[in-house]
Amino acid sequence: MILSMTGYGKSVVAFKEKKINVEIKSLNSKALDLSTRIAPLYREKEMEMRQMIAKALLRGKVDFSIWIEKEASVDATPINGTLIDNYYHQIKAIAEKTGIPEPQDWFTTLLRMPDVMNKTEVEELSDEEWAVARQAVQEAIDKLMDFRRQEGAALQRKFTEKIDNIGKLLAGIEPFEKSRVEKIRARIVDGLKNIPEIEYDKNRLEQELIYYIEKLDINEEKQRLANHLKYFRETMEDGIGQGKKLGFIAQEMGREINTTGSKSNQAEMQNIVVKMKDELEQIKEQVLNAL
Repeated sequence: MILSMTGYGKSVVAFKEKKINVEIKSLNSKALDLSTRIAPLYREKEMEMRQMIAKALLRGKVDFSIWIEKEASVDATPINGTLIDNYYHQIKAIAEKTGIPEPQDWFTTLLRMPDVMNKTEVEELSDEEWAVARQAVQEAIDKLMDFRRQEGAALQRKFTEKIDNIGKLLAGIEPFEKSRVEKIRARIVDGLKNIPEIEYDKNRLEQELIYYIEKLDINEEKQRLANHLKYFRETMEDGIGQGKKLGFIAQEMGREINTTGSKSNQAEMQNIVVKMKDELEQIKEQVLNAL
């Protein structure tokens, strides 16, 4: 079964007064292109998180975010009451000594003083919190992989439908191919009959017709295209990471279809080739999303 490169996963877990949020989304890309937005507390674990993502996702354009939400009562910046009291007495003493009037609005003045509302504590990441955060990261990755599997199943159904259609169209060429030889022969002979003053060697004409018809033979192209269709199906069942290989097979299918079209030399066959190209083009568009 194939996987899509498109996916989305989100996880929210609680730790004490915090909510740890993890979000990860991916789109198609030739390699792993990982962008991260990590809360400062978890930056020391960035390499570990990157390794977890790379191991699971393999490739794709990936956006990863982890952030913290705290309860308002916990997140509020504390006011340093001791420092405010100190500033109050200093200002009052200076006012008495210099005769400068005391502030009319003490609160506004004191709250503007340096470090009154600054957080001075440095938060450290504990092993207990990292275990919870790591679980959230893994959960988000797992949800994204589930999304990729669902999208991959839809892709596989689409590919199977298109491969079936190309196979049916390929089989539909055969009746026209059989009548084509006689039509070519008849057209050339009729053309020669319309030029009465021209004499020609019938044996030589037969040899030239055989050579000409052999150049227009498409049996090899049909066989190779049938093999590519079979190989495409088998590759879809090979498991994860077959997207690039499917793209290469689709290119080879295109070569055989184009050669068949150039050799067809008949409107009905060329119409079928156009339909095969349309089906293949839809495969090529979607195979870019296959992991």
